[in-house]
Amino acid sequence: MDVNAAVAAVAAIAGLLTGVIAMLAFRWSERDQARPTRSAMRPDINAVLPPGVDTVLSVLRSSAVVLDEGDAVVKASSAAYALGLVRGGKLAVEPMLHMARDTRRDGEIRQVELDLPRRGTGRGEALAVSARVAPLGSRLVLLLVEDLTEARRIEAVRRDFVANVSHELKTPVGALSLLSEAVMDASDDPEAVMRFAGRMQIEATRLTNLVQELIDLSRVQNDDPLEDAEPVRVDTLVAEAIDRCRHPASAKQITMAAGGTADLRVWGHRGQLAAALGNLVENAVNYSPARTRVGIAGRRVSAPGGDFIEIAVTDQGIGIPEKDRERIFERFYRVDPARSRATGGTGLGLAIVKHVAASHGGEVTVWSSEGQGSTFTLRLPEAATARTSVPDREPATTPAPEVLP
Repeated sequence: MDVNAAVAAVAAIAGLLTGVIAMLAFRWSERDQARPTRSAMRPDINAVLPPGVDTVLSVLRSSAVVLDEGDAVVKASSAAYALGLVRGGKLAVEPMLHMARDTRRDGEIRQVELDLPRRGTGRGEALAVSARVAPLGSRLVLLLVEDLTEARRIEAVRRDFVANVSHELKTPVGALSLLSEAVMDASDDPEAVMRFAGRMQIEATRLTNLVQELIDLSRVQNDDPLEDAEPVRVDTLVAEAIDRCRHPASAKQITMAAGGTADLRVWGHRGQLAAALGNLVENAVNYSPARTRVGIAGRRVSAPGGDFIEIAVTDQGIGIPEKDRERIFERFYRVDPARSRATGGTGLGLAIVKHVAASHGGEVTVWSSEGQGSTFTLRLPEAATARTSVPDREPATTPAPEVLP
């Protein structure tokens, strides 16, 4: 009986202890739930940042970060995380952190432009940003960061373009000035006057072509060709391109031939498409030796998103070195500047072709081998009416036959 009593006493004590522990745990849980959160202990933050501040920060174009008096991040927009400004709840850019501390101390608004390393790249690329810091209430600081990388790139392109245009215009204008002086000095020599006048006409033509191509390039860059888009017959574009180059081709005894373009239509702006294809054919003629052949061929290519029309222009010219093939579509870039001057090239023709193709949802590619020739392929979306009998908006024409020199 004594043993049984002892066991019962132990069981009673164990039950009592279990009940006490359970009660303490419950009380502790209630205290933990009732304990104020970090933001609740900081009524100043809730007062300065009213409800809805997250929405405001999310719609700002700038990256926004709010810092407290301990430099901890109270609020940050998703763009701030994307730029790598905030990491581990702290502002990760030391110069911006110093600006925030100075602004918190004296209340002055500060702004600075910085170059930050780009996250996730090992090529040393930098992000150009503009950071502005302002006080927000008595203890908080607001940091706004604007990404200027794209604006800097566009500005650099604009400066290069202006410099190139100035250089290209200076050459024919300077030549015209010198030739006019020579004509005046040789006023009593009819043969010299005729020779200088001929040179003036060449330079004037080059200047006119340059100005016209600058206008064309500006137009294709600024206009939306699909606003006035229509089904355009490929054989009509080819016929116009051949007719445009008929005289220089005949002078060099170059044969131009077209095929495979019947019943093909592309969707786009007829004027821009004609200019793009005309530039390709004109380049093929200008950079081909005498008594060679320039071919223009079209075909339909199936693609998951819809069929495309490919128009290939092939020549038997000098070809393009491999190191230059990636740059030939840049504005004012010339593989052989001396030859371009002889042919009257401005370096803008292929840039216009590239912009026209891109604005029409297509592309232009090149294959070339030095000494064997080049093939430029213009790839454009096929018109929805290409396989139907919908009447054309321009008169139908027969496929362009081979043009003999």
